[in-house]
Amino acid sequence: MRMYDIIEKKRDGLELSKEEIEYFITEYCNNKIPDYQAAALLMAIFLKGMNERETAQLTDAMAHSGDMIDLSEIPGIKVDKHSTGGVGDKTTLILGPIVASCGIPVAKMSGRGLGHTGGTIDKLEAIPGFNTSISREEFIRNVKEIGIAIAGQTGNLAPADKKIYALRDVTATVNNISLIASSIMSKKLASGADRIVLDVKTGSGAFMKTLEDSVKLAQAMVNIGENTGRHTVAVVTEMDIPLGNAVGNSLEIIEAIETLKNRGPQDLTEVSFELAARMLELSGKGSFEYCLELVRETVESGKALKKLAELIEKQGGNTAVIDDYSVFPQAKYKLDFVAETSGYIKNMKTDTIGVASLELGAGRETKESIIDYAAGIYFNKKTGDKVEKGDVIATLYTNKEEKLSEARDLLKQAIELSESQPVKLPLILAYIDNKGVQLK
Repeated sequence: MRMYDIIEKKRDGLELSKEEIEYFITEYCNNKIPDYQAAALLMAIFLKGMNERETAQLTDAMAHSGDMIDLSEIPGIKVDKHSTGGVGDKTTLILGPIVASCGIPVAKMSGRGLGHTGGTIDKLEAIPGFNTSISREEFIRNVKEIGIAIAGQTGNLAPADKKIYALRDVTATVNNISLIASSIMSKKLASGADRIVLDVKTGSGAFMKTLEDSVKLAQAMVNIGENTGRHTVAVVTEMDIPLGNAVGNSLEIIEAIETLKNRGPQDLTEVSFELAARMLELSGKGSFEYCLELVRETVESGKALKKLAELIEKQGGNTAVIDDYSVFPQAKYKLDFVAETSGYIKNMKTDTIGVASLELGAGRETKESIIDYAAGIYFNKKTGDKVEKGDVIATLYTNKEEKLSEARDLLKQAIELSESQPVKLPLILAYIDNKGVQLK
């Protein structure tokens, strides 16, 4: 088999066989195919596309390029949740304890943030002492004992994806549905879950900016899951405004705790409960409506909050954070961002807000950047809200005083006021499973 022939075949718009796809992934990972040939094939895929079968087989080959995590020691159906990334998205910290306290094991491998989107692992590490680098044995044992563990991804999870993504990033071949879907799903397949719930974000703070593209991506990932033996569903959720009021690691953990105390922001509560109910439904707990009621009861009874405390204690964290938020790292400097005129918040450029939070120190520009866990932004007002001149729209937190003015200027660019109240979009925009698409 020759790489030249595989490139030529896809260049001419023909289907690649399973053997050709596996040959490319295996030999490229073994450094036997040079970058220039791999780049040529990626460009051919970008221009000519891949069908459902090809996309599923590419994903499966990428998943098997490294460690395949075996969760069979854990009894019951293991359901994973993946978000395509957003600003203020701390749903894992809420739905994980909810689902676990309903008797469904949560064995969650999460990532770090990069760029304007945050990462679950960074947020958890804002809890003093919390260890996200536990061994595989401890990870499995914790899930068996308390029903939940959340850890960082292993270094050898889907290495083909890391190598291919780095090449796509510099060859203008990132924005292709098959390549995006295979990148995301290869890591999910390798993580060992039996079933997968996908939270596909859409809007200014998401990778996919339009509902149409988000639905296409969701459909592609659901098809991959189903074609590789993992029952998969997707929910398309709004990311034209930050989710919840808090953006930044400690701030988001506090907001997650408040949500488990049944006093979180309405939008964050709605999305978290929807995803938790979908996970329970997929695990066989009952109808979606029944599972949603179960989620509400679990939070109202305090069971979910207790499960979060168990998770924190089990992974070495200080459980005092549940009731004493002063235990979190504190910011030395803060600045109120006030409305210069009266009106309604017309829209929020959520990606720019994410960059403002990053500038304050809440995110990382490179993998080597050190995160300021206290840094971030807390919003008192969001899209659709009425503001009077002088009202505090948001408060900025940081330990780098010189970053406050830069972040404030970014917020000025991100937040637009108008005289009339805008129409707010629903938070849950679509549901996708193997039967098709249901627009909300």
